[in-house]
Amino acid sequence: MSHAEALVHYEVIDGVAKLTLSNPPVNGYSYAMMLELDRWILEARMDQEVHVLLITGEGEKFFCAGADIAMLQKLNPNEKAAFCLHANETMLRLEHTPKLVIAALGGHTVGGGLEIALAADLRIGRRGSGKVGLPEVHLGVLPGTGGTQRLSRALGKSKSIELMVEGGNMTFEEAQELGLVNKLFDAENEAEFIGQCMEYAKSFCPPEKASGAVGLIKRAVQTGAETTLDVGLALERELQNRLFVAHDAKEGLAAYNEKRKARFTGP
Repeated sequence: MSHAEALVHYEVIDGVAKLTLSNPPVNGYSYAMMLELDRWILEARMDQEVHVLLITGEGEKFFCAGADIAMLQKLNPNEKAAFCLHANETMLRLEHTPKLVIAALGGHTVGGGLEIALAADLRIGRRGSGKVGLPEVHLGVLPGTGGTQRLSRALGKSKSIELMVEGGNMTFEEAQELGLVNKLFDAENEAEFIGQCMEYAKSFCPPEKASGAVGLIKRAVQTGAETTLDVGLALERELQNRLFVAHDAKEGLAAYNEKRKARFTGP
């Protein structure tokens, strides 16, 4: 199944929904791109054949360099505020979707590009292919698509403030040392890298993994981490109870007791 849009390409392959940001040369996002991204996130959320979302950027050089500056210059202050609100809502859709979201960073991932990646659950970089950073301070603004909030939740207040007020960029290797990037893949080109990321994404799909459990682990962390421990534990119990009555939990427990490999079917 394949769909092509002007600014976001959407394709489902073996249970993985691949969403490719496509606005050469830097894949900068506009309101129009965010509308398309929003649409495809909802499509993937509703599609029972989709177990994992993989977000990529078109081309060898950029995952995404952030908001389309030319578009921003044309907007009045009220329109800019509405654009930022919708971008925030779109990123929250990624976090609220009970399916694993992986960002495949095959090139520079700066500004709003990093903010999109921060809204994913896992981030994979192509070794040696680009830089990571939030340089918005050099434009006289702040990272306004969740950067101040998600970076501080990932790295703590002081380190996040340092990175944002200095406005510098770091290599993927440095980002991995900080914990901003989960894994680095070695690849000769973008096609090979995306292929590696697709294989990794498929490893979280049935029959290899219980994708329902993967998705609810994500939900427990994304929501539970934002509340108190007792409320988070209550959420964890409710999500666990949902899994206990599902087929995959019965299959997993039976396979363990029968000393065989489980074959999961998904939610």
